[in-house]
Amino acid sequence: MQLGRRWNVGAEVPGQLPETMIVAVREVEDELAQESVDTAGWGWTLTFLEGKPMVALDDGTAIHLDDAGRAQVTNPDDAPEED
Repeated sequence: MQLGRRWNVGAEVPGQLPETMIVAVREVEDELAQESVDTAGWGWTLTFLEGKPMVALDDGTAIHLDDAGRAQVTNPDDAPEED
């Protein structure tokens, strides 16, 4: 069994994440900083689904690995609008 964990935006990323996901986390954080988004108090949550890591930011941004092991970022703004 793998336990998840939580960490603040800008803090040390858990070492149990694959490098591709660590890079994706940093890219998301850099983008938020460039857009001057106030992330004070925001955090990431690491969970495991079927043994694969998934991280979610408090704003709804999620990062998971695809079948080829590449990090895939899903932004809450990318979600289809409901009628």
